[in-house]
Amino acid sequence: MNRTIEIHHDDLSGEATRRLIAMHLAGMHDTSPPESVHALDADALADPSVSFWSGWIDGELAGIGALKTLDAHRGELKSMRVDDRFLGYGIGRAILRHIMADARERGMTSLWLETGSTADFLPAQRLYESEGFVVCGPFEGYAVDPFSVFMTREL
Repeated sequence: MNRTIEIHHDDLSGEATRRLIAMHLAGMHDTSPPESVHALDADALADPSVSFWSGWIDGELAGIGALKTLDAHRGELKSMRVDDRFLGYGIGRAILRHIMADARERGMTSLWLETGSTADFLPAQRLYESEGFVVCGPFEGYAVDPFSVFMTREL
């Protein structure tokens, strides 16, 4: 059955959105030491430098993603998370492509991200690689960390 994914800007006020953000943060803390967790909470995601989207299937929150403006030409992907109930539906790819299109419209020329290095993060790494991201070194104040993989791609 083919389901339609609806993606829209999210003001972070909805209970479902806040619950998925909290689940995302809890998952990061379950798999990485505190100093290696770079996920943003709802307050940090509400910063004016961050645009936040949610993806919905049949009226249910399926995933989230954000774009933090680093400067006029670069953005950082943040808080990419798919609700476990919707894994395999293509929601992560749809949100990622939506964010990349938005970044292009803004005139950004590259995107950057930090993700985990453990087996739990292999699906995310594969998604990013399949969309043209390549491994790079730390950026924007990040440091080399055995629990982190840094990636970038030109737009």
